[in-house]
Amino acid sequence: MSIVIRKYSINDLEEMTKIWNYVVREGKYFPQENGLSIKKAAAFFEEQTFTGVAEEDGEIVGLYILHPNNIGRCGHIANASYAVKADQRGKHIGEKLVMHSLERAKESGFRIMQFNAVVANNKGAISLYKKLGFKELGIIPRGFKMDDGSFMDIVPFYLELV
Repeated sequence: MSIVIRKYSINDLEEMTKIWNYVVREGKYFPQENGLSIKKAAAFFEEQTFTGVAEEDGEIVGLYILHPNNIGRCGHIANASYAVKADQRGKHIGEKLVMHSLERAKESGFRIMQFNAVVANNKGAISLYKKLGFKELGIIPRGFKMDDGSFMDIVPFYLELV
């Protein structure tokens, strides 16, 4: 009963899309407002620098995407997004996904990992990022629109990988 993080395969796509879309629909963590169809998800996950899944006993319990945060002279900065299946949260799957993404980012030649929009009420993520040595860049007041129309602050973070 251990969690394995690995590169996704096409066979994982349906479960990955369900997890991704659930987090989007929650309206608490991802900036996207609309979920992905299977066809769009296939293209989206394939175009990333790396897409990984967390698997436990044959079940996909989480995933992450890794890609450049910018282009050209800022292309050495990575960005990632993480999604954990709702009934699997609290098992440190997110931490395993983040650690794996940092390794993959280094292997892919990135020098910095930056998170642009960590919602200020996402205390678990903020605690984890600080534990792993990420530095807070400040606060963007009311940078995230919640589903109820209210606005929440966002906190950008970064970590040097070299």
